[in-house]
Amino acid sequence: MNRNPVKILLIEDNPSDVELILQVFEWCNMKEHVHVIWDGAEALDFIFGTGAYSGMTASQKPKAIILDLKLPKLNGIEVLRKIKSDERTRAIPVVVLTSSQEERDLVESYNFGANSYIVKPVKFDEFANVIRDVGYYWGLINEPPGNSPNK
Repeated sequence: MNRNPVKILLIEDNPSDVELILQVFEWCNMKEHVHVIWDGAEALDFIFGTGAYSGMTASQKPKAIILDLKLPKLNGIEVLRKIKSDERTRAIPVVVLTSSQEERDLVESYNFGANSYIVKPVKFDEFANVIRDVGYYWGLINEPPGNSPNK
């Protein structure tokens, strides 16, 4: 696992999207603070410090999560529901980044506590700009509870 503090946990199963997202974060000098997980079950292990991730320290918990909805093992809606229903993880911002334009997915995401819902742009430049903006805002600018430098 990446030894740098995790600012962004990327939960995405599409290798092409992961490659592009990591390339954009590299351009923004943020790649070293991104941890990638490929399925919903492993994501929950990481977030809750269970399974292969037992013994994680608080500094290894993500500052923000970018979550795809269409994941193997456990879908993104279920991952979101579990994150937002647990007192220990409820405050972690979750940005849904998906190709789904289904109204049902949008409504369910917000109902379960998503902080943002973004449909993946198809054009490369638009996709890169969205990822850059998401990374800067949620990874660098936003201060969720428990991450204050004065704490």
